[in-house]
Amino acid sequence: MIHKKQEGVIAWLTIDRPPANALSQALLDDLDTALTELKTDRSVKVVVIRGEGKFFVAGADIKEFSSLPSGEEFSRFSKKGQAIFNLMEDYPKPIIAAMHGAALGGGLELALGCHIRLATTDAKLGLPEANLGIIPAYGGTQRLPQVVGSNKAMEMMLTGEPISGEEAYRFGLVNAVAEDEAGLRKQAERLAKSVASKSINSIEAILELVPLAREASRDHGLEREAALSGKVFDTVDRQEGVQAFIDKRKPEFKDQ
Repeated sequence: MIHKKQEGVIAWLTIDRPPANALSQALLDDLDTALTELKTDRSVKVVVIRGEGKFFVAGADIKEFSSLPSGEEFSRFSKKGQAIFNLMEDYPKPIIAAMHGAALGGGLELALGCHIRLATTDAKLGLPEANLGIIPAYGGTQRLPQVVGSNKAMEMMLTGEPISGEEAYRFGLVNAVAEDEAGLRKQAERLAKSVASKSINSIEAILELVPLAREASRDHGLEREAALSGKVFDTVDRQEGVQAFIDKRKPEFKDQ
C-alpha cells in the first residue's frame, strides 16, 4: 500500500489504497516500516509523500474504527497514529507532503507531521471529524493551531468544513501551491532537490533546532543552537561551502 521509489537522494513514498487512500491500521504499519527503513539509509536525504489516484488521503478508515468495541480501544487506535506522526515530525530527514484532491481528517494530520507541505490550488484540506461526532485524534488538535493559529484551527475543527489549497496557502498551512497534480509533482521535485543539495550536517541541525522554538525555553534553544553551530563548523562541508562562496561556484558537499 506504500510504494517506495528512490530517485537520486530523494525517496518518493506513494500511498496507494483505492479508492480514497483511507488510512487503515495496515497502511499506517506500512508507512511506519518505510520510514524506519529510510531513516538510517544514508543514500536518501529527502522524503516526499504523495497519494496515488484522485486523492492524497481522504481520511481514516471509518469502517475500521467504527467497529471498535469501546472508547478505550479507540484511544489505543489514536495513539498508534500519533506515534507514527510523531516519528515523522522528529524525523532526521526533511519530509515533504504533496497533497492533491482530498487531504482530510487523518490525511491532513499526516501532512501536519511533515516538515513542508505543498498542495494543488483546488485540494480540499480539513479536519471534519466533528461531523461524525468524534474529534481529530492523530495529533490534529495540537498541530493545526501551531500552524494556522488557534482561531482558524478552531473554525476548521468546529465547523468541519475544508479549505482549498489556495486558502491553505494564505494561512500558512501549505508552503506553496500548484495548479494541477503534474505541477505539484514538479514543484515537490524541485523543492526536494534544492533541500537535498545542502549538507546533511546543516539539514539535521535545522530539523532539530526549529521545533525547539515552540517546545523549549529561549535560553535552551539558543544554547543548543550555539552547540550545533560549533559542531557544524568543524565539518568538511563547512570548509567546502565557504570556499565555494569565495570561488563563486556551487558547493559540492560530501555530507562529511
